[in-house]
Amino acid sequence: MNVRRKVFLVLTILWMVLIFAFSARPAEVSSEDSRSIGLLIGELFIPGFEEQSAEAQDRFAEKVDYPIRKAAHASEYALLGLLTAGAYIAGGAADTGNGNEKKKADTSSKKRTPISRGILIPWVITTAYAATDEMHQLFVPGRSGQVSDVLLDSAGAIAGLALLGGIRFLVQRRWDNDGK
Repeated sequence: MNVRRKVFLVLTILWMVLIFAFSARPAEVSSEDSRSIGLLIGELFIPGFEEQSAEAQDRFAEKVDYPIRKAAHASEYALLGLLTAGAYIAGGAADTGNGNEKKKADTSSKKRTPISRGILIPWVITTAYAATDEMHQLFVPGRSGQVSDVLLDSAGAIAGLALLGGIRFLVQRRWDNDGK
């Protein structure tokens, strides 16, 4: 395993630990975090928000609570999918050489992981982690495990991985065209 993949593996594990830590927080703490983010969004994007009454600010924070939580789910698992892909995908160039002369790389560390496998395996790993994280929440006071959150996490992961696949495809096309 090369250094890049080791770094991504460490980052993946650290991100999983962070997700676990946030999931382990009781419901009232998690709700207060969401409220704080809602108030911050109000301050940043709503002109005159600071002059509104505390009740109006709280109503706004409650109104944006659900979308904030769901966007956080999708985003954290999109990043987890990308980190997992970085740990899984062999990153060598498909071909080496310069100009019109192309030589196939002769070591496995230089072979690129196909885009389909580079997306599918990290997605499965990320989705499995999302399922275990929701099961973990069943044991946290005030929290519940939701199948809908696993689906949302899985969708976030596939969105991040699809973006990565698209970028890899475009880079490979450019690589192929530059070598012709």
